[in-house]
Amino acid sequence: MPIKRALIWVGIWVTVAMGFAAGLWHYKGSVAGGEFLTCYIIEWSLSLDNLFVFIMIFNAFGVDSHNQLRALTWGIIGAVVMRLGFILIGVTLVEMFRPILYVFGALLLYSAVKMMFQKESDEDIMQSRLIKLIRSKISITKDFHGDKFAIKKMGRWIWTPMILVLIAIESSDVMFAIDSIPAAFAITQDPFIIFTANMFAIMGLRALYFLLVHADKMFEKLKYGIGIILAFVGVKIIVEQLGVHINILLSLSIILGCLTISILISLMTMKKGSA
Repeated sequence: MPIKRALIWVGIWVTVAMGFAAGLWHYKGSVAGGEFLTCYIIEWSLSLDNLFVFIMIFNAFGVDSHNQLRALTWGIIGAVVMRLGFILIGVTLVEMFRPILYVFGALLLYSAVKMMFQKESDEDIMQSRLIKLIRSKISITKDFHGDKFAIKKMGRWIWTPMILVLIAIESSDVMFAIDSIPAAFAITQDPFIIFTANMFAIMGLRALYFLLVHADKMFEKLKYGIGIILAFVGVKIIVEQLGVHINILLSLSIILGCLTISILISLMTMKKGSA
């Protein structure tokens, strides 16, 4: 997808989400509208980081650009299923045992530190325990065969490296669902708002992926901004259980500020590097 087309589609999906937020604000009030917007921006920013991992996975396995689309499509379907599942589990856990929100807060603080200070390389993906285990348990062809996950050879089915790519992508979906759902619960416990914010964030992922492929340097420092956001919502979910309420519009302003500053720093760094 050319960068111009990717930008147009990203703009379309963001506009649709903003229209939904406006409708929610009008019919259910400013609190519901503000909660949706805040959740949407958090989930959108976490989805960005998820896509960076997708790019690393494709680079690590040497997936041809023409064959990335199928794995990307399945990755997005996996993200929808994972997040829906984690939302339902999260709602059930909060209803049964509200102090679980302290655990969510601690998990977000841990994820924030990990995101900002732990670097993952293409080699780390190839040497992961999961990939090594799968390689040892099933027969896999040496080369890719288009975008096929398996081929028939001498009367029996054999997996291709595309199955490893898919497993790596789906495992990353699990890790990002573990981060994104507690982050949403830090903003609201309304399952409708959490689910719709996640779905609107995920719907534009395919176009957003192609935009990142063309302009990844623009988001080089984004992980630090996302890390700070995770730390903030982790603290928010803990202090609110202690009776300290943080206004939703203040939360939205802090999250938008972190994203904007991290992108601006990325652009400044990119300009200095090219000078």
